[in-house]
Amino acid sequence: MNEVPARSLPGIPFLLVLILGYLLAGYLFIGGATERNAAGPAAGLILFFLLSFLSKGFFQVQPNQGKVMQLFGRYAGTVRDEGLRWTNPFYAKRTVSLRVRNFESSRLKVNDNDGNPIEIAAVVVWQVVDTAEATFQVEDYENFVQIQSEAALRQMATSYPYDSHDSGAPSLRSHGKEVNQHLRDEIQERLGKAGVDVVEARITHLAYAQEIAQAMLQRQQAGAIIAARARIVEGAVSMVEMALEQLSLRGVVALDEERKAAMVSNLLVVLCGERSTQPVVNTGTLHH
Repeated sequence: MNEVPARSLPGIPFLLVLILGYLLAGYLFIGGATERNAAGPAAGLILFFLLSFLSKGFFQVQPNQGKVMQLFGRYAGTVRDEGLRWTNPFYAKRTVSLRVRNFESSRLKVNDNDGNPIEIAAVVVWQVVDTAEATFQVEDYENFVQIQSEAALRQMATSYPYDSHDSGAPSLRSHGKEVNQHLRDEIQERLGKAGVDVVEARITHLAYAQEIAQAMLQRQQAGAIIAARARIVEGAVSMVEMALEQLSLRGVVALDEERKAAMVSNLLVVLCGERSTQPVVNTGTLHH
């Protein structure tokens, strides 16, 4: 069921007509009673009750709001025109907000793509774009939005690992833009039948579950240490290679292969060691 516009009239002009009608009803009632004419008061009362019934057709529409009309249970259309309006008094009216709204999900405990338990939460920005679907396709569209958004968040979280060990593979922690877009698409697919448009969806909380948080922290620290060591060794090898090349080009000292190996070993110890080295002064000759 799609939204269609309902027929309504501007309220101010019709209000003026009703006021004139009430004045006429009062004139007929008072004039007939004064002239002792029974037809006058009766006509005045009938007109008064008719105008009172017609006045039930007045309603107000605020900005970014829609009024869903039903006639004896049948959908008759939606009025989005702002201000005071008038329509069929038999219409039952229901207000549906078209404003942008948001909510933050609770912290959900799910398993990521690697099977690790994680905690995740998200904020969803949404608005109603079809009042008919929001009213008649689901029982309570606000509750529907909340439940389906959390279900989509769970589904999305299982599609990615928390942290990727392959630099090119997407993960929840490293590919925020891609993950948020996936989350929005997943929620929109579920909420489209309720006449709801998802403006934005993004993760607001992401962490390992408490039972594995410490182990995962140690794992991350170990990975960082290994990466740092690899960088240090790479730089040290380049420096040793440059030192040997410069010594050879300038002819500072001639080293055989055994002493080159000893020099390389000493330089690597100096460059890769965590503690500062203590120099040893050799007062003897270069050769034994």
